[in-house]
Amino acid sequence: MSKGITSRAENYSQWYNELVVKADLADNSVVRGCMVIKPYGYAIWEKMQAQLDKMFKETGHVNAYFPLFIPKSFFSREASHVEGFAKECAVVTHYRLKNSSDGKGIVVDSDARLEEELIVRPTSETIIWNTYKDWIQSYRDLPILINQWANVVRWEMRTRLFLRTAEFLWQEGHTAHADKEEALAETVKMINVYADFLEKYMAVPVIKGRKTEKERFAGALDTYSIEALMQDGKALQAGTSHFLGQNFAKAFDVKFATRQGTLDYVWATSWGVSTRLMGALIMAHSDDNGLVLPPKLAPIHVVIVPIYQKTEQLAQLAETILPLKKELESKGWTVKFDDRDTVKPGFKFAEHELKGIPVRIAIGPRDMENGTVEIARRDTLEKKVYPMNEAVERVTCLMDEIQENIFRKAKEFRKANTRQTDSYDEFKEMLEKGGFIMAHWDGTGETEERIKEETKATIRCLPLDASEETGKCLLTGKPSQRRVLFARSY
Repeated sequence: MSKGITSRAENYSQWYNELVVKADLADNSVVRGCMVIKPYGYAIWEKMQAQLDKMFKETGHVNAYFPLFIPKSFFSREASHVEGFAKECAVVTHYRLKNSSDGKGIVVDSDARLEEELIVRPTSETIIWNTYKDWIQSYRDLPILINQWANVVRWEMRTRLFLRTAEFLWQEGHTAHADKEEALAETVKMINVYADFLEKYMAVPVIKGRKTEKERFAGALDTYSIEALMQDGKALQAGTSHFLGQNFAKAFDVKFATRQGTLDYVWATSWGVSTRLMGALIMAHSDDNGLVLPPKLAPIHVVIVPIYQKTEQLAQLAETILPLKKELESKGWTVKFDDRDTVKPGFKFAEHELKGIPVRIAIGPRDMENGTVEIARRDTLEKKVYPMNEAVERVTCLMDEIQENIFRKAKEFRKANTRQTDSYDEFKEMLEKGGFIMAHWDGTGETEERIKEETKATIRCLPLDASEETGKCLLTGKPSQRRVLFARSY
C-alpha cells in the first residue's frame, strides 16, 4: 500500500490534512466547514468520551441535555457574552410551512418568519441559566453539577478537520454553587481533570495556566486553560475551565435563599473540551508513516497478520492465530485478525501503520514450525521475534511501554522547544523556529495586542507552576512580576 502522504518537513499542514482523510478519520462534508467523522475516527472519539465521562462522574457530575436552539434575546442579557459570540452565531429566522393557497388544491411551500430568531447553540450558558432559575430556590438545591455531551455551531470562515469546523462535538459542564470559594475550587478541579486526561490517556503533556483578560471566555471572570505543543511548534488550547462569578445568575435573575436567610445570586462555572482533541492527538504523536496512537485510546490494540503463499495455509495458520486472539482479548485487548486473502501482507502492514494500531503480530508457516511470532510496535517501528508462549505477556508489557514512550517523546520535544528571552528582537527570531517562549509582559492589554499584531503570537496562559520573577517587559521595558507563556497557535 502506498501511503502517499506528504512529509511533515515538506508541508506540515498538508501532511495533517492528508493523514486525517487517508487514515479514515474524517472527510469534509458538502456543507461548507462541516465534517463527517468516519467510523474509525469516531471510535477514537468514543474512547475519549467514555474515559472523560467516567472522570466527570467520579467527581460528582451527572449528564443532562439542553436544547440546540436558543432565543436570540438570551444572548443580549450578558453583554460580554453576546459580544464574544456575535460573529460566530448561526441564526434561524424562518420556518417552512405548507398550504393550499394557489386555489387549485395543490399543496405549495411558503416561508414564515419566526416571532423571535433562534441561535443555533454556540455554547449553552444562556439556555442553561434560564433553566436553572426554575431549579434553584434555596441553598439546599446547590450545588448543581451537570455535564452535557452535544454538538455546537460556530460559523468559522477558515476551517480544518477536527481543529476548527463550523459544527463540532464537545462536552460542556455547567455548575451552580452557593459561594464563590466552591465555584473557584470547581474551576480549578476541572482543569486538573482535563490535564490528567491528556497526560495519562492521550500521552500529551500540557501546561496549566490562567488566561489573560483579553483571552478569557466571553462572560467569564477568570479562565483556566491547558496548552499543548504540536510537532510544528504551534500551541493548541486543548481545554478550558471558566469561573463565571455571578454574571449569568444576574443576567437571568437566579437567586437562592442562603443559610442565613438572605437572598443571593448563584455562583457559576463552565468548562469544556471538544473533538479538537482529535487534532491534538494526531499532531502531537503521528509521523510520516501515519497515525501513532496511545494504546489507552486505540480502537484496535493488536492486529494479527498471517503470512502465507497458498490459500490452504491460511486455515492452518488460523488454528494457531484464533486461540492467540482469544487469549489476548481475555486480557482486555481488542484484536483484529486480518485474514483478507485479496491483500498482500506488505499492503496490510502499511495500512495498519497508517491507522496507528499499537502492536502488529505476524505469523507464517515458519513461525508455526519454530513456535515463534514476530511482534512490531508502531511507535518505534521496531520488530522482534518472540516465542509463541510469551506473546501475550510481551504484548501486555508493550502496551505500557508504548504509552510511556509516546508521552516521554512528546515531553522531551516540548522541553527542547521551550525557550526564554528578555529581548524583543530575539523573541521574534525564536517565533520563526516555533515552540513555547517564556518572557516578561507588563500586564497591559495594549502591550498584549501590539505583540499579537506585530508577531501573530499570543499569550497562551500565565502558567500556574511558574514562580514569581521580577523583570522588564520584553516590549515596553516596564516592570513585570513574572514570565508568561507565548506562542503562535491554531
